[in-house]
Amino acid sequence: MNPMTNVKNVLKLSERELASNSKSSWHDQYKDSAWLFLGGLPYDLTEGDIICVFSQYGEIVNINLVRDKETGKSRGFAFICYEDQRSTILAVDNLNGIKILGRTLRVDHCEQYRVPNADMSKVDELTAFVRAEGCAPTLPASQPVVPVELVPKDKGHKEKKKKHKEKKSKKKKKNKGKSDSDGSASN
Repeated sequence: MNPMTNVKNVLKLSERELASNSKSSWHDQYKDSAWLFLGGLPYDLTEGDIICVFSQYGEIVNINLVRDKETGKSRGFAFICYEDQRSTILAVDNLNGIKILGRTLRVDHCEQYRVPNADMSKVDELTAFVRAEGCAPTLPASQPVVPVELVPKDKGHKEKKKKHKEKKSKKKKKNKGKSDSDGSASN
């Protein structure tokens, strides 16, 4: 099927879903996969550019920008994995069909994606680790997650602002009184 037809079909699905007010979504069949297919990418985009665009909907833990084996240039499509599957729904609904550098993106769920088994002899240690583990930070199981407490705002700051405002208004009144007396004397 033509890529533009796919984009239009996904947009129609979303519109129908909004109009019907049903409790289930067409996205539900992809609830077990956090992978997305990205098609129609401009050839000069890098992994970093793609992460910048798509990270507005969640933490990206893995990316595979498919490149030509001989030249190393992008082939115009990629696969990304979000840390949270709910981010895929946001990305599909909001980024499918947008234009980047004159090209229309196709963003769709990817139900059964497997990370490619690249020739690991040509890959450095860091790249091999990222391909195997992803790039999201992980905590050891023994280390509990501790919530960060919000720091209360400094009350002294508000008081300083209030005093400054009072000084300003006094100065304004004083200057207004002077200009009134000066104006009446000249007439």
